[in-house]
Amino acid sequence: QFNQSQVSEFILLGLISSQNTQFLLFALFSVTYVITVLGNLLIVVTVFYTPYLNTPMYFLLGNLSFVDMTLASFATPKMILNLVKKHKTISFAGCFTQIFLLHFLGGVEMVLLVSMSYDRYVAICKPLHYTAIMNKRVCILLVVTSWFSGLLHSGLQIPFVVNLPFCGPNVVDSIFCDLPLVTKLACIDTYVVQIVIVANSGMISLSCFFILLISYSLILITIRSHSSVGQSKARSTLTAHITVVILFFGPCIFIYIWPFSNHSVDKFLAVFYTIVTPILNPIIYTLRNKEMKAAMKKLWGSFVSSRQD
Repeated sequence: QFNQSQVSEFILLGLISSQNTQFLLFALFSVTYVITVLGNLLIVVTVFYTPYLNTPMYFLLGNLSFVDMTLASFATPKMILNLVKKHKTISFAGCFTQIFLLHFLGGVEMVLLVSMSYDRYVAICKPLHYTAIMNKRVCILLVVTSWFSGLLHSGLQIPFVVNLPFCGPNVVDSIFCDLPLVTKLACIDTYVVQIVIVANSGMISLSCFFILLISYSLILITIRSHSSVGQSKARSTLTAHITVVILFFGPCIFIYIWPFSNHSVDKFLAVFYTIVTPILNPIIYTLRNKEMKAAMKKLWGSFVSSRQD
């Protein structure tokens, strides 16, 4: 029988123990976080307020930016504060909220990336039927499906772990609470729970990844067989999409296929997810996109002129 003194908080060890490095990271992460939120917010506002960006591709991109903004915000502010705090603790409820949001938003982002690849597939492989297939209802359905899938993915895993007995060990060797690390702190053998977690996360990651691989392969084959002016534009859009997909799924599949292994690698991948990925999307999608840049300039111009009036 366990001594059921329930753990009320967890201690997050963070990234590095050196004090000087922590202050350097505090400055670096703070700046990155602000840029991430502003960059993604700018994309959301631009897509929402620019009539000619009222297309399925930009509608999905606006949603992706919103997800990135929230994905960057669920753990990063707490992590930035912990870099300069002596006691790096998080409450039991706070810890499981982080786990829930990580899997919820991660799931939403994966299915959104699949939706975006479907949109590009229809645009390039079935251009004559594009407006008929990708109508407003389909776009909204894709976004709702993304949010529902994220909720399902997260909702199926959390109950397994929340109800485990935590009666002593409470040190999480990372920058935020993640399922594999917290599961290991329970006072019973959690082998079965760990298998369920890996199966669930692995299934959504790998299935989305394979669908993306297939759809982008079909698109690339189509582009090669049609040499035209639109080819270079299509190719640059695709390069952006494929870069984001590889950067998002690579680490994710790595964490969950080798889940209970090397923690120093896991820590850097955790930083990658909460800090690097959310800033990459605005950079990759907007810097390679003339329409988006033009729309942002126009929006900025109208904002400046309205301030001068």
